Amino acid sequence: MTIQSSQIVRSIPLVKASSNAIVETGHSRSMGSILIDSGRLSVGNAEKILTYQRENSVRFGEAGRALGLLTEDDVRFALSVQFHYSYIPSGSNLSPELIAAYQPDSPAVEELRVLRSQLMLRWFSNASENKGLAVVSAAAGDGRSYIAANLAIVFSQLGERTLLIDADMRMPRQHKIFSLGARAGLSDILVGRAGSDAIVDIDALPNLSVLTAGATPPNPQELLGRQSFSKLLLSLGDDFDVIIVDTPPANLCADAHTVAVRTGAALVVARQNKSSVSQLSRFTHSLREFGVHLVGSVLNDSQ
Repeated sequence: MTIQSSQIVRSIPLVKASSNAIVETGHSRSMGSILIDSGRLSVGNAEKILTYQRENSVRFGEAGRALGLLTEDDVRFALSVQFHYSYIPSGSNLSPELIAAYQPDSPAVEELRVLRSQLMLRWFSNASENKGLAVVSAAAGDGRSYIAANLAIVFSQLGERTLLIDADMRMPRQHKIFSLGARAGLSDILVGRAGSDAIVDIDALPNLSVLTAGATPPNPQELLGRQSFSKLLLSLGDDFDVIIVDTPPANLCADAHTVAVRTGAALVVARQNKSSVSQLSRFTHSLREFGVHLVGSVLNDSQ
């Protein structure tokens, strides 16, 4: 990770996680007891695994997989219980882009946790005033939605009441990432067609809620520019500790500037070997001219 005046964090999506990266012992409940209690493992098979574990000096999960008595999903479930983090089983309808939930021990998620720590110090430390953060980029394809979604998850894993808002009313993605389908969302709230019930709690991810973009309006710029959007963010601050807002690319419209002004702060996403330095420079300069606090930047080095 390279650190500059605006913190730069590299993120690699969809890396293969190592199932042995997290220590499996030393907690009040053993992996075996967790799996037995959940009905995933019989007592007899647990004894076979323990025997193999002692004879081969390996971890319980590794022994169970070697004997064909445990799956990778079983091990991940037990680890989630031991270490108190959100668990999404294999085959979930949530997008594999949500690596913070699917692959919590991967290098990319460690980078996201570093980013979370930086943001806690640089912006969210004043919890009474700073609740919202816009995730922005100068151009399309830089990974804004990916960063916004996973950043929201790592904040929720910290125990923060976290809301992810999709303010990209032109080409929204969060409803697809979280498999929420077509439903009322931000646009509907801003025109008075929906209320706070449009916010969806993600059952598989405690402390995380999502507000989708909603129906595609003909005037997203005007909707976001209304005082009703500012009032909405202010009211949501009473119910949530952290509000992450996904935005459209700045080169296509002015929506990102408007959202960043309303939230007060922005995290800039760029893509390695793709983003234009001059375009990025003009974009960040314009954000500063609007009075937006730039809390940092993310260099997304996925291919």
